[in-house]
This record gives sequence, C-alpha cells and structure tokens, in this order.
Amino acid sequence: MLIRIVSILFPLFAIAALGFFVGRRMRPDLSHANRLNTDVFVPALVIAVLAGRSVNVAAFLPLALATVLVMAGCGLVTWLAARLMGQHPRTLVPPMMFGNSGNLGLPLAVLAFGDDALAPAVVMFMVSNLLHFSFGAWLLDHSVRLRSVWRVPSVWATFVGLAIGLSGIVVWPPLMQAVRMLGDISIPLMLFALGVRLTDSRIGEIRLGVAGAVMRPVMGMALASLVIAAIELPARQQAMLLVYSALPPAVLNYIFAERYGQEPEKVASIVLIGNLASLLTLSIALALALPEAPAMTGAQ
Repeated sequence: MLIRIVSILFPLFAIAALGFFVGRRMRPDLSHANRLNTDVFVPALVIAVLAGRSVNVAAFLPLALATVLVMAGCGLVTWLAARLMGQHPRTLVPPMMFGNSGNLGLPLAVLAFGDDALAPAVVMFMVSNLLHFSFGAWLLDHSVRLRSVWRVPSVWATFVGLAIGLSGIVVWPPLMQAVRMLGDISIPLMLFALGVRLTDSRIGEIRLGVAGAVMRPVMGMALASLVIAAIELPARQQAMLLVYSALPPAVLNYIFAERYGQEPEKVASIVLIGNLASLLTLSIALALALPEAPAMTGAQ
C-alpha cells in the first residue's frame, strides 16, 4: 500500500519540485503561461473530457451536490474557527473551502483511480472553480459581480462540452485529437507552475499555516464522510470525494488574497505549508480511500 501511494504521489510532487527548483534558480515569469493555461489548455481539457465520451450528466449530479455540501460545510466550520482563533474569516475561510482541485486534484484522480475517473474529477473541479470565481471572489470583495463568472473560459467550456456530449454530435476526429492534445498540456503545466508559484510565498505566520495544513484535510474528510453517509454515491465517487476533501489549499487563494488585499502573507503561509504537508495528508487520505480501489482502477 505504501509503495502504491508513493507511486501515485511521486509524479505530482516531482513535477512541482522541479518547478520550485527552476523558480528558485531562473525566476521565470509564468504569468503568460498561466493565463494560457486557464484560458486555453484547461478549457480544452474540460471540452475533451465532456465531449469526447458519453457522459451521463444525471449520474454526476449527486457528486456535484456532495462536493458543494462539503465545501459549504468547510466554509461554515472555518468561519466559526476563525472567530475562536481571532483571525479574520475572509483570510481563513477561502483557503479552507477551495482546495487544489486543479493542480493536484485532476492528475491525482487519474493516477489513483484510472483514466475513467477524469470525468467525475472534472465535475468536482468545475464545481470548485465556479464557486471560487463567484462566491470566493465576492467573499473577499462584495463589489464583485457574480455574473462575471460566466466570463471564465473553463466555465463556458463546460457548457460547450456538455452540449456536444448530450447532442450526440460527432466532432471531426482530427479536431478532437487537437483539443485533447491541448488539454494534455494543462495538468503538467499546472503542477510545474504550482512549484514556481510557491517560491514567491512567504511564511509570515507559521502557526497559522500549520493550523490550516491540519484543519483542511481533517475537517474535509470528516465532512465528506458525513456527506457520503447522507448521499448515495458509487464506490469510486465516494473514494474520490474523500481524497478531494483532503486536498491542500489552492494556489489561487493566494492570488485572490493578493489581488484584493486580504492579508496575502497569511494566506501565502497557509497555502505553502498546506501544500508541503499534503505529501503526508494525501497519503493518509489515499490509504483510507484505496482499499476500494482495486476493483475501480481495473476498468480503464
């Protein structure tokens, strides 16, 4: 089991570590690459997943609901914890609500549960992405208009992919192959950019960062267990929800905190330490989830 967990996590952290090393030595400016990733490559991945196969949308609605409930529960519990800890809720709540479902979640799902897990993984990613760009942005700045979320390329790519998949339209295979190739760029670039981004983080509040690194997976997995007991999900989706609930804070939390001036140094500490600690916390989550995995990963 240990060897299996290490084999799943090693490629993720190896690419992120390479990004961190390159970031420290070369200080590359990945702003344009990151913009291309969010505006081109990730939407291509979403379209390829949803349009490139027969996706039973109704089958994923319970998973989408479960994901929303876990995120909402994390937000509520963290808001109460922030009050008790004397921290500003706007600083602590977003990192605890919005996990690294893109940089780590998508590749982790494929490596742990097989290629067939990409579709439900994208569903959870899109739920998190939609809420982060709408409620997450509004939480930091109440002047943000929620309707601006429809300008996010990965959001409308979801509807394009669903429209193609549900309509039964057969996309010209060479065109679909080109879309898949663009989508294949996104995950390695996410991991590499994560490593580079972490070189810019500053540990200003070590204790807060450690508290967040512990709180996020413990709270997430506890809430996921409650949601799984309340909502009937297939075995693989139960395991994936458990693992996704243990993901560390998304790097986007730091970018948002910096953009809206919400104690970015504290958020950077939470993100940095949380992602470093995830090597241990994700190992625990996978150890809990993978007992069901042999039957699930066998079907590719």
